Amino acid sequence: MDRELLVRRNRAMADAMHKTPLKHLVRRAGLRAISRLPIQMGAPAERQRILLIRPDHLGDVLLATPAIRALRALRPTAEIHALTGPWSADVLETCDAVDQVLTIPFPGFSRAPSPNLRSPYELAWDTGRKLRLLRYSAALILRPDHWWGALVAWLAGIPVRIGYALPDVEPFLTQRVPFQRGHAVEQNAWLVERLTGMALDPSNLTLRYTVASEERAWTNQFLGGTEVSADDRLIVLHAGAGTAIKLWEPQRWATVADRLARQSAAKIVLTGSEAEIPLTRAIAAHMSEAPIIMAGETSVGTLAALLERAALALGPDSGPLHLAAAVGTPTVALFGPADPDEFRPWGPLARHLVLTTDIGCRPCRILDWPGDSVENHPCVREISIERVVEASHRAMNAAT
Repeated sequence: MDRELLVRRNRAMADAMHKTPLKHLVRRAGLRAISRLPIQMGAPAERQRILLIRPDHLGDVLLATPAIRALRALRPTAEIHALTGPWSADVLETCDAVDQVLTIPFPGFSRAPSPNLRSPYELAWDTGRKLRLLRYSAALILRPDHWWGALVAWLAGIPVRIGYALPDVEPFLTQRVPFQRGHAVEQNAWLVERLTGMALDPSNLTLRYTVASEERAWTNQFLGGTEVSADDRLIVLHAGAGTAIKLWEPQRWATVADRLARQSAAKIVLTGSEAEIPLTRAIAAHMSEAPIIMAGETSVGTLAALLERAALALGPDSGPLHLAAAVGTPTVALFGPADPDEFRPWGPLARHLVLTTDIGCRPCRILDWPGDSVENHPCVREISIERVVEASHRAMNAAT
């Protein structure tokens, strides 16, 4: 298809997909009706106790931690709890600003299908009932569009509920922050500003992840078994991204990896989840320089320890690149449908380079196109091998 015709087609389809479907409009009306029901507010504990609700996975939860640490600095005596999915508990348990991590299988974020249409509301009722016993003073709904989290905070009788003024969320809030686009780190921080009444300087919002000594020891032992010495330079390639639209071809990654291995005198480590093992093997099969494959071997903590040792981490837009930024490793990220102004790795721009293409339908902010061919969405695949290699050298040089 002609490129301009493809752009117009994709824009029209994206506009249609961004429109609120009828079933969501019906749900919205139902949520507004629920919010008008009388509910008894809880009596807050003597000590200020704040609940942070963030249901997401690795990357989004990491990007919430700078705001959480800012909240701790502004409210040093408060008790800060975080409600997240079990898939992200490890991230927040390493955050020294959080006193308690609570987990639930958030509807829409759990891999398990919902048993029936009632189950999200039944879980919300049960969760709200349990949280009411903890007598929170305030709740922050850190994901902008998370109506379910706002509903839970309302059911828990939390007297101060702060979130973004989006249609499905705002009926359950006591303080509504006008939604504006910005980096996810800043979006989280704006809610902290509303709670505390204090302005936050983005340059002081630092992203960091604390690696435990036992995680370093495990990683060093694993690498030692592959004949990697402490002096060897490592480059980590995390090629998976959870959605086909974000992926680059294995042959291209193999070419980049081989060039970087030779030009930088580095050993290439391929990482990924268990589901991404076939992808890492496909990349390795096209490489002339034998890589170290750690896909399916690491936890969040041991992956952080590996990234901490690396001279560079590269791949498509994904959580592990945010983890690399959090341990101080430079990154090169390939962005397609997502907006890098909102989701790029947080840190100095010279150390965290983002590559995009100039196709006119990007960023569409749609990560899944069911029934449509990946070939119709070339926003990532149009990024050239030469650009990735050149950006990799620039990022590594900026770190020295």
